[in-house]
Amino acid sequence: MSRTIAILGGTGPEGTGLAYRWAKAGEKIILGSRDAKRAQEIARTIGQKTNAAQEVTGAENSQAVGGADVVVLTVPFAGHATLLKQLKSVWKPGTILIDTTVPLAAAIGGPATQTLGVWAGSAAEQAAELVPASVPVAAALQNLSADLLSSDRPVDCDVVVCSNDERARIVASELAEKIPGARALNGGRLPNARIVEQITALLITLNIRYKVHGIGVRFTGVPAEDRSK
Repeated sequence: MSRTIAILGGTGPEGTGLAYRWAKAGEKIILGSRDAKRAQEIARTIGQKTNAAQEVTGAENSQAVGGADVVVLTVPFAGHATLLKQLKSVWKPGTILIDTTVPLAAAIGGPATQTLGVWAGSAAEQAAELVPASVPVAAALQNLSADLLSSDRPVDCDVVVCSNDERARIVASELAEKIPGARALNGGRLPNARIVEQITALLITLNIRYKVHGIGVRFTGVPAEDRSK
């Protein structure tokens, strides 16, 4: 399937890690950033590392969204609402938004081991309030380690995908499973993203306690044939 994926916050650790993994898997990537030049420089580096120089490009955020079929949001929560408000007029109807954002208290100077209360319930639900109604939203990929994504090691983590839109859930699940070691699970409707986002704060706590960088989460007892139901 031919599609273009724009990663907003694409020059940060999570964004570059996802770009690297998906470029290796043959996806066409646009790194989105406030600084188009920086995005282009990092895109060239990823393209060289993955032997996919023609498939990884960089652009300013609004141009990245306008040229994409799928948009993946990897910005810190502090800039989440502001960016989505700025982009509201540039979305193409039917573009899928995958929100990886976690509302960590670090956004307001607090600890990264705690989450903030969000007026909409979760970062993903906030995103759904701020994009046009024609843009379906899925919450996914919040619990993946940025350190592992930027390496060539398998990711030992399940990816819980929450969405009110079946097409968005399927696309997010497909992209998650293009990352070696990741397994996509149907987490139900978008409000369940509130639970998934909070797991990230727990994983950060465990990483600090055990002095590691790549702790993930696995859900046991799910037969392989039932994962997408």
